[in-house]
Amino acid sequence: MSIIKTEKLTYTYSQGTPFEKTAVNNVDLEIEEGELVGVIGHTGSGKSTLIQHFNGLIKPTSGRVLIDGTDIWSKDVKLRDIRFKVGLVFQYPEYQIFEDTVYKDIAFGPKNMGLDEKEIDRRVRETAELVGISPELLKKSPFELSGGQKRRVAIAGVMAMRPKVLILDEPTAGLDPRGRETILGQIKRYHDETRSTVMLVSHSMEDVARFASRILVMNKGEVLCYDTPPAVFARAEEIASVGLSVPQITKIFGFLRKRGIDIRGDVYTVEFALKTINEYLEAHGRGGLENA
Repeated sequence: MSIIKTEKLTYTYSQGTPFEKTAVNNVDLEIEEGELVGVIGHTGSGKSTLIQHFNGLIKPTSGRVLIDGTDIWSKDVKLRDIRFKVGLVFQYPEYQIFEDTVYKDIAFGPKNMGLDEKEIDRRVRETAELVGISPELLKKSPFELSGGQKRRVAIAGVMAMRPKVLILDEPTAGLDPRGRETILGQIKRYHDETRSTVMLVSHSMEDVARFASRILVMNKGEVLCYDTPPAVFARAEEIASVGLSVPQITKIFGFLRKRGIDIRGDVYTVEFALKTINEYLEAHGRGGLENA
């Protein structure tokens, strides 16, 4: 069963004014439980507007949003419950930190869920360990931490609520390469350990290619494609035609194909590339790269 489903979802900003603009247009989408979905699109593609529908921050102009089979805008549905089920981490979440200790900041969400102190404490400590926040740091003010640590604390605050769906909007924005790797690794670990659904919004095809089990590509408020990474990157030229960049390794294999080399073009990671080249060489009697 789909954990997230949209039916003809449309959202128009400033409807009925000269500034009217349709940001999401007639989107039909089904996301299965347990997927790690990468959401890609250039600025203005509608990806951020789309994800804000999933926990009721935005009400559709038309169409429906179903979470776990429930229309979230039905009369008897409490949006508060939906927001515990679908956790949304905004870009630069460290600016949303406000408590006087790291512990209290991570505990804020679970406390609002009405959990008892023992369960809150368990969740805070487990989630802090998951994102690499040491027990000593829990007693500190979050404002004493580095930028990367603050972001991990902010993300941990949403993870601690154990949402069925965790959505992160550009979680690595503004971080250096090491910080990006740390955050992405912890998101992947969270997904592996909880098996919850994770949606990772990013401008970086490289990041999405390495971690996502499925990729959603948005363009001009519509779904360009939603499929597995190999199927998406097999459409590299089409993706490039709408102003998006594919991983460098995908470009290289596209170049080889244009030069007449009969090799698959849906390669999107270095590991996949090595496997593909070895298969090609062996098929042509050359042996693998390890024998070259």
